[in-house]
Amino acid sequence: MDLRQLRTFREIAEAGSLSRAADRLRIAQPALSRQVRLLETEAGLALFTRHGRGMALTEAGRELLARVVGPMRQLEQAVQEVRALAGSIAGQVALGMMPTVAAVLAGPLSRRVAQRYPDVSLRVVEGYTGHLIEWVQRGATDATLLYGRATDYHLPVRDLFVEGLVLAGPSGSGLSPTAPVTLAAAARHPLVLPSRPHGLRAIVDAAAARARVTLNLRHEADSFLVLKDLVECGLGFAILPRSAIRREEAEGRMTVAPLLRPVIRRHVVLALPPDRTPGRATEAVLALLAEEVAARASEGDWQVSAASGGAAGMAIASPAEHKA
Repeated sequence: MDLRQLRTFREIAEAGSLSRAADRLRIAQPALSRQVRLLETEAGLALFTRHGRGMALTEAGRELLARVVGPMRQLEQAVQEVRALAGSIAGQVALGMMPTVAAVLAGPLSRRVAQRYPDVSLRVVEGYTGHLIEWVQRGATDATLLYGRATDYHLPVRDLFVEGLVLAGPSGSGLSPTAPVTLAAAARHPLVLPSRPHGLRAIVDAAAARARVTLNLRHEADSFLVLKDLVECGLGFAILPRSAIRREEAEGRMTVAPLLRPVIRRHVVLALPPDRTPGRATEAVLALLAEEVAARASEGDWQVSAASGGAAGMAIASPAEHKA
């Protein structure tokens, strides 16, 4: 088993077709087929099932892919880092984010990276908290944002920012930024929330349990875009971070009111893989992330502790330091 076989395996798995993988790699299909056969012979199991529309991973193939994606990225990045030692910062950085954070950060951060480091390719990966943790643990992402506090995780992690959640309703719903509502009053509205695997839903459920409030849940939507559409269409109210719906609020498509009794806040942290230090490209992206977070804090969207502000604040404490 060699790296070429594994790279071929990964590309076919991602493309879902031998022909599409051949086009991506610019290698003839017979050569790719031979690499797959050699890998399957060494593994002792079929890794793909062939069908009329292409190739799909078997259970063994899915298990192998989950185990090799992270190490392969690390090897490829190691080569990029060595090549870049004498030159400009370059390489690919994969950064995990929750959808409501990506809606605010992904575009501005990508622009900063493109302007400051044109040879760095930033890939923003959206997902639930559970998926984001899994991806960073196995090295499929170089860093990730997560809900919670730094002490909640057994990862190299630090607090990043805190933001209050608001009740968001359709235009004409009567909500006002200057008229807070209690969670009990908000819960009487028909609510549109993400399903339970979503970190934002866990925050709202925990607040409702503490306040002994029963939520009037009418619709669930795991897509942030769908959730916003349901609110704008008048099908319900949502509990969301205000930063993620600034545009809709400014355009009069949604209205908001702060929540109290209790005030609901989301804590967002930054985490790194547990078994490797960030490369130069990752460090550069994290420094720009710190700048963007600080800019948002200066505009009043987020609250950032003094230790989190600025590029130097992106130093990540180890799990042992969090326990101290």
